[in-house]
Amino acid sequence: MRVRGGCGAVERPAVGLLLAVLCAAAAAAEAAKVNKHKPWIETTYHGIVTENDDKVLLDPPLIALDKDAPLRYADSFEVTFTKEGEICGFRIHGQNVPFEAVMLDKSTGEGVIRAKDKLDCELQKEHTFTIQAYDCGEGPDGTNMKKSHKATVHIQVNDVNEYSPVFKEKSYKATVIEGKKYDSIMKVEAVDADCSFQFSQICSYEIVTPDVPFSIDKDGNIKNTEKLNYSKERMYKLTVTAYDCGKNRASEDVLVKINIKPTCKPSWQGFNKRIEYEPGTGSLALFPSVRLETCEEPITSIQASIEVETNHIGKGCDRDTYSEKSLHRLCGASTGTVELLPAPSSATNWTVGLPTDNGHDSDQVFEFNGTQAIKVPEGVVSTSLKDPFTVSVWMRHGPGGREKETILCNSDKTEMNRHHYSLYVHNCRLVLLLRQDPTESENYKPAEFHWKLDQVCDKEWHHYVLNIEFPAVALFVDGASFEPFLVTEDYPLHASKIETQLTIGACWQDLSGHDNDTETVSEPLTGGSARMTQYFRGNLAGLMIRSGKLENKKVIDCLYTCKEGLDVQLPEEVASAVKVEFNPNQSSLTLEGDDIESFEKVMQHISYLNSRQFPTPGIRHLRVTTTVKCFNEETCISVPDAEGYVMVLQPEEPKISLSGIDHFARGAADFESAEGVTLFPELRIVSTITREVEAEAEGEDDPTVQETVVSEEIMHNLDMCEVTVVGDDLDGDHESLEVDLAQVQQRGLEISSSNVGMVITGVNTMANYEQVLHLIRYRNWHTEALFDRKFKLVCSELNGRYVSNDFKVEVNVIHTANPMEHANNAMWQPQFINQVKHASVDLSGHNLANTHQASVVPSAATIVIVVCVSFLVFMIILGVFRIRAAHQRTMRDQENGKENEMDWDDSALTITVNPMETYEDQHSSEEEEEEEEESEDGEEEDDITSAESESSEDEEGAEQEDQQGANRQQQLEWDDSTLTY
Repeated sequence: MRVRGGCGAVERPAVGLLLAVLCAAAAAAEAAKVNKHKPWIETTYHGIVTENDDKVLLDPPLIALDKDAPLRYADSFEVTFTKEGEICGFRIHGQNVPFEAVMLDKSTGEGVIRAKDKLDCELQKEHTFTIQAYDCGEGPDGTNMKKSHKATVHIQVNDVNEYSPVFKEKSYKATVIEGKKYDSIMKVEAVDADCSFQFSQICSYEIVTPDVPFSIDKDGNIKNTEKLNYSKERMYKLTVTAYDCGKNRASEDVLVKINIKPTCKPSWQGFNKRIEYEPGTGSLALFPSVRLETCEEPITSIQASIEVETNHIGKGCDRDTYSEKSLHRLCGASTGTVELLPAPSSATNWTVGLPTDNGHDSDQVFEFNGTQAIKVPEGVVSTSLKDPFTVSVWMRHGPGGREKETILCNSDKTEMNRHHYSLYVHNCRLVLLLRQDPTESENYKPAEFHWKLDQVCDKEWHHYVLNIEFPAVALFVDGASFEPFLVTEDYPLHASKIETQLTIGACWQDLSGHDNDTETVSEPLTGGSARMTQYFRGNLAGLMIRSGKLENKKVIDCLYTCKEGLDVQLPEEVASAVKVEFNPNQSSLTLEGDDIESFEKVMQHISYLNSRQFPTPGIRHLRVTTTVKCFNEETCISVPDAEGYVMVLQPEEPKISLSGIDHFARGAADFESAEGVTLFPELRIVSTITREVEAEAEGEDDPTVQETVVSEEIMHNLDMCEVTVVGDDLDGDHESLEVDLAQVQQRGLEISSSNVGMVITGVNTMANYEQVLHLIRYRNWHTEALFDRKFKLVCSELNGRYVSNDFKVEVNVIHTANPMEHANNAMWQPQFINQVKHASVDLSGHNLANTHQASVVPSAATIVIVVCVSFLVFMIILGVFRIRAAHQRTMRDQENGKENEMDWDDSALTITVNPMETYEDQHSSEEEEEEEEESEDGEEEDDITSAESESSEDEEGAEQEDQQGANRQQQLEWDDSTLTY
């Protein structure tokens, strides 16, 4: 039999038939190995898993099908092929999915989903992700693998009752009136942390305490089962527990206290009459536990007014007591502001003599009693009425007479008595007179603006701001805008060269006989040629004129806003149930509502706030006025006013300390240089407060426990530092105090100087004040007669409420001789001179500093060293001359054969006078004390050379003779009769 290769032709028919069958089967097998179809799964699955378990029950079950799977035939004949059509696995898609898919049977495509870790229903109740099936591909390498579509899987985590109920409050309190039965006295509430509705719900509450006349329902409402008697029991203490719907009991029972009150009286309960406020603690709740007792009357509406009285504090309330100019700067009005009523000082002395409120806890207030007025010096106000400008003032004024009372007036100095502009009060009206300068057109123009205001005559402080931009004038009183009710017109003023006089508290009027061409001057006064008229009766403060840009509403509100007042933070659940309204300075508020519970919650959130770092201490009276209406819209019950007070405690006063170098010396050239001498190079400003702290003790009743005082450094602002000259005033011809104005302005400060010193003003940090004070220099370009200068520095806060110590600095001028004047004398000392001993000067209290890099140089000690070195050079030269003289005498003795007395040739010698005699005479008393100290210590020995030791005894004797009467300017004669060579 011959068989051709492969499935070709054969010679025998039987063999060919068998080969054909085998070839057909092989071809069918090859065709079956091709992976044509994708696996198929459901589009959506829903599963349930119990927390703390990993088994997921899916609906429908997770089964994947593939059309490539082989067909099953009869048992007698079954064809089995390779892995094509089998499901190899499932793949989960999603981030941080806590599940995994596990393949159970590849041939059937069955799988399950399991949790990787234990699940927590309280963290996440549901999980959603996608899953995809994939087959095993073709051949042993799994090529041409097919994936199914992605199906969405939703798995819900079933809860396990693992948590017990917990009460929201640690304890509950309630108050009831005796003799009444309540439907609900109070409600207790517990919560359960389980995630499911079944296990998180509280199904029942139970009163554990036996034999009490109270019951509790499933919602936690407690009521009394019988009428209560105050005389029998004044307070009941109940223990209450809770159960969730899984029968778990509360982890801890809660204590409920029910107070019994005798006979109902409508009033505010839990109202504290004295409330202490400690400065710097922020908001303080005034009524944290207040409750309105209405005696079970059916209430339809409640209205309450809460008022804190601050009229006796400052100008109506507690504000920063800085100068008005500083307050304008803080509020944004930093340029062009002129203060017309400043605190009396050397630079602003026109307010001296006016009665003032000198208390450091309040503002600078000036009193005008109808007989006093002041004239503002020329040059203080340079406001041009053609430009927009602003006038602001604090005023307290009561009902007056029919006469005009002038606040501010600018009138002619002499002759015509014309009022150019003025601000005055007349019959409880505020009037601004503003006459225009001469113009080409002589038409009528607005001249007087009238406002009728209750505030003018109510004897209370009010803040007035007039924004003037002719012909419009806007008035703000306590931040509220008012329009003039009357505006009168007048001709412009006639051209004139008469100077004007600006006055406060009255109007300047010349009584030389000329008539007044305005209506603002009262009847002429008799006697004299010039008088004040239209005197003001009341109090003024903070009178300012600001030229240029008009002050905006934000600045006005800032100037008026109080630093203390009432505040309320409304809870969200009651914000819409109660209406709240404040007055402008937040000293009072009104509440309106119809729900008592919401009303009480708002009352409990009302607080007092004082934002000042150092508030004004004292009492602020507090009053609550309440009106309650019933269904018939009438006042059914009367709630008495609740009165108390807030006691603002005394703030711990800061102690401002100035320290640094208080005594130093510089050379005269340093004072005469362009830089001068820095007065406060190492100045430090530190503020501390003192607190009393109770020391710790072993036992509570230890009688030895005492309070200890602790000093604590704090930071706050300063508003002024003043440098004054101690002694004679500065002579502008040859001395001055100087500072870099650019550096001062860069730090937001202002500076003014005079012949008595320098004043730095402005509210700023202590660090900025330190930096500016470091820049102050003293110059003197005529130091020949100057030996020392003394200065004093004082800093303050809150317009002088807190003042630092007086820091005094003394600077000494070091005068040195011209080094070229005695150049030759230093090389040629006289041969006969008495030895002069110089005692060292004690300069421990002085700091002698070099002008370069502020290095310290002890000037007196330097002088002593120079003298000693000069004396040493002199003694060396003297020794050389002695040796030379001895040699000459020996030679003459040998030549003449006899001893002759040596004659000293001093024709070429000069006498050098000690340049420090003047300095030593000035400090002779100081040197004598130091010499006595050195003699007691036995430390007067000087270092001398061998040449000096040979003649020390004779030189000491010569020194004594010289100190007793020898003249330093005469030639000295040396006695060498006892010398040996």
